[in-house]
Amino acid sequence: MSIPSDSAKRELDFESLVTAIQTANKHFTSQASRAINISVTLRSWVIGFYIVEYEQGGKDRAEYGMRLIDELSKKLSQLGLTRVESRDLRRYRSFAISYPQILQSLTAKSPKLLPDHDLAMRSAIRQSVTAISGERLISSLSFTHICELLRCEEPEKRAFYEDQCIRGCWSVRELKRQIASLLYERSELSIDKQKLAEKTHASTEGSSIGQLTIRDPFIFEFLGLTPQEVMSESHLEDQLLDKLQEFLLELGQGFCFEARQRRILIGDTYYFVDLVFYHRILKCHVLVDLKLEGFTHENIGQLNTYVSWFDKNVREQSDNPPIGILLCTEKDHALVQYALAAMDNALFVSKYQLQLPTPEVLKQQLEAERRRIEAEQKASQEMDSR
Repeated sequence: MSIPSDSAKRELDFESLVTAIQTANKHFTSQASRAINISVTLRSWVIGFYIVEYEQGGKDRAEYGMRLIDELSKKLSQLGLTRVESRDLRRYRSFAISYPQILQSLTAKSPKLLPDHDLAMRSAIRQSVTAISGERLISSLSFTHICELLRCEEPEKRAFYEDQCIRGCWSVRELKRQIASLLYERSELSIDKQKLAEKTHASTEGSSIGQLTIRDPFIFEFLGLTPQEVMSESHLEDQLLDKLQEFLLELGQGFCFEARQRRILIGDTYYFVDLVFYHRILKCHVLVDLKLEGFTHENIGQLNTYVSWFDKNVREQSDNPPIGILLCTEKDHALVQYALAAMDNALFVSKYQLQLPTPEVLKQQLEAERRRIEAEQKASQEMDSR
């Protein structure tokens, strides 16, 4: 922020005065918000740091054992500290372990806050897979961003979203949306990763029924997903719906496929049910709705509407009431519980995952393929020599 020159002062009128004050307010408010965000992030990391250090070398740690986090939360709450519930403390601990590079930045900012001796904690911290420095992390991402990133269990996946989030200046809401839409998995399957990244950043700018077993989560490893030029959400859904036979096997016995993108008319508007099955054992229709996003109560309301329509317009007298299954990438169990509480229809919400082959599995597959080719070549040579 620059100080006005003498000539600027002389030319100052009322509107300029308002503009100058507005600019100054915006500048210093932004600085204050940024400082608060950084302080919240560093506070969270330091709390996690001390928890892990105590777990590694605390003199009386055996006395608390598995009760440590709960007992610590209770004591800190009694002292008037906020945001020290057990789940908060576990999150802080995970934060410190997952982001060891923040230690260097914190030591530079507050050298007297942490002990100088060798830290037992360091033996518990794995090397971070991200190349992003601690300084850049805490200055670019809020702790709310980091909480979302910590939900990514695979370090490589977390590092991917760190980079994309910082590059795209994503809000927390946008970060959650991109994780729920499986951007990382689609990027791994895309041939043109740069094009997918460009599209992503561009878009950010603008009775017997009780016997039915719903597996949760569904592991769609049977998809055999093939690389696309750009693996978009629609490509992913198309490949999923294309694998109907394997999908039936994953769901369980008794499912008979009936329709895909079944069109239904409600009022003056057409709607489409992703998949419709008839269960020959339960004697009822099963409607499956796929969502490439996290669970929302709007999703379950939509599925409930479809189930009600089928119950009134399709169900035969000998049939049991239809069942609805919502497949989504993430689900908050508490939200699901309340969303389903007042609904009379039989609805199930299940999380699905895409299991991509690990490098070890790929290596084994390549080695097996190499041995197969060598064996074929050897057999061919033996035939020729005869």
